[in-house]
Amino acid sequence: RRMSVIPEGNALFVIDIEYTEPFEEVQKVLEPHMAFVKQGYAEGRFLASGPKTPRTGGVVIAMGTSLEEVEALMAQDPFVEAGGIALKITEFAASNRHPVLA
Repeated sequence: RRMSVIPEGNALFVIDIEYTEPFEEVQKVLEPHMAFVKQGYAEGRFLASGPKTPRTGGVVIAMGTSLEEVEALMAQDPFVEAGGIALKITEFAASNRHPVLA
């Protein structure tokens, strides 16, 4: 039996990032934000992420044991530290999944 991609005791979270400043301002922090995202993948915290179309923000699918844990993680995002974005984090139960996530 192979291990699940989503560890026991973890829920999934949709992180909706909305730019509240022009992209030119947000772009100044894009490089450190991408380093934060890369670290999130290395630590096994993120499953998918990318910019919205049109580019008004981005979306991250994250894993964590609680909303508070994911809020604390996202508080370290350079986007959050710099301001200029609004975050909405929604926890959901992945009761239906593609076999690759089983």
